[in-house]
Amino acid sequence: MNILIFGPNGSGKGTQGNLIKQKYNLAHIESGAIFREHIGGGTELGKKAKAYIDRGDLVPDEITIPMVLETLKSKGKNGWLLDGFPRNMVQAEKLWEALQKEGLTLDYVVEILLPRETAKNRIMGRRLCKENNNHPNNIFIDAIKPDGDKCRVCGGELSSRSDDQDEAAINKRHDIYYNTQDGTLAAAYFFKKLAGEGKTKYIELNGEGSIDSIKETLLSKLA
Repeated sequence: MNILIFGPNGSGKGTQGNLIKQKYNLAHIESGAIFREHIGGGTELGKKAKAYIDRGDLVPDEITIPMVLETLKSKGKNGWLLDGFPRNMVQAEKLWEALQKEGLTLDYVVEILLPRETAKNRIMGRRLCKENNNHPNNIFIDAIKPDGDKCRVCGGELSSRSDDQDEAAINKRHDIYYNTQDGTLAAAYFFKKLAGEGKTKYIELNGEGSIDSIKETLLSKLA
């Protein structure tokens, strides 16, 4: 099973992606990790990508797409979940063309729907427990709202990550994601159109539900 997943920062995409990976024993392939592996491994594509990065330039799709494909073929032989790519309409079109050329199927495309303001609040509301970072605490989500300034699970001291409080940076990332003309949502809608043509299957999930309810809906549609 090969899956592509979309969702804004704050939608729980990483959590749901991890659940899918465990359930179906898929390779969870994240775009940032692809760059790190190729550059760290000294591959030819990695060397080319590093040259652009070192100059402060964006790595062109002519290098990025082959890196993605190589990783899908090598690590995702038994199925993959691709997360964080494509980020725009052009990349979506080029990725689809490349998958077709390589004979790689795309079984499902998953989109987690979440209003932009809700996504931003979720990011800014995240709190980290000093005792265990895996204890979920968020001042904007009733189900996991902390007990004052204490962890709802263990009572430990809470703090927030500085980047979670950088509203300008969050808005910049969301500007790219919620762009329906040529941004990430445009990429998602490109695959939605393909699903309408019977070339893949498209699953929409209500990101405002609980982790368990979203998981149950997703697994029922993947079955």
